[in-house]
Amino acid sequence: MTTVRVALVEDNPVTRDRLLQVLHSEPSVELAFACDSATDMMRWLDQNTPDVLLVDLGLPDRPGFDVIDHCQRTNPATDVMVITMFGDEVNTMAAFSRGARGYLLKDGSEQDLARHVMDLHAGGSPMTPVIARQVLKRLMRPPVATSAVEDTGLSDRELEILSTLGRGYTYQEVADLLGISVRTVQSHVKNIYSKLGVHSRAEAVFEARNMGLL
Repeated sequence: MTTVRVALVEDNPVTRDRLLQVLHSEPSVELAFACDSATDMMRWLDQNTPDVLLVDLGLPDRPGFDVIDHCQRTNPATDVMVITMFGDEVNTMAAFSRGARGYLLKDGSEQDLARHVMDLHAGGSPMTPVIARQVLKRLMRPPVATSAVEDTGLSDRELEILSTLGRGYTYQEVADLLGISVRTVQSHVKNIYSKLGVHSRAEAVFEARNMGLL
């Protein structure tokens, strides 16, 4: 029987204990490491390679995205699955774009976590149903016309920031989601305003929607 080595980073002790209990109940799962901070997990990943990494996005010291990015650099063969309370599109798509292959919400379905871990390791992409529908809706949207993007001169990163700001996130929240500094966000926003010929977030979002960019 193949044993799947799992690492878990989750800062809430009650949730962490519940998840660990579920993992321990599966003979095919070996818990390699568990911690409550991004820093501890990233340090452990520098010296160890789990088969599966389970990541909470809302960690106290650094965003869970930093852990995903670090794992992709140090352990690209590790399968990453997010377990979080954040079910919005920005977090979902940001996690997948960084290399996550599964996305589960803390909605009671954690009791199936061991099965999801085995499915992920076998090549699947476990997702809470509402997340799967969200991803499907995203894929079914008509693509933005290339000419519209080219006309503005906006880069992919600037479009990503503009889309996030359009959903009401603050600069700090955008920085945390994308794993960049607030100063970098501000610099991109300045470029966005210049390229769109606007002077405020509301104007930028309005213009982008009129052009079909959002």
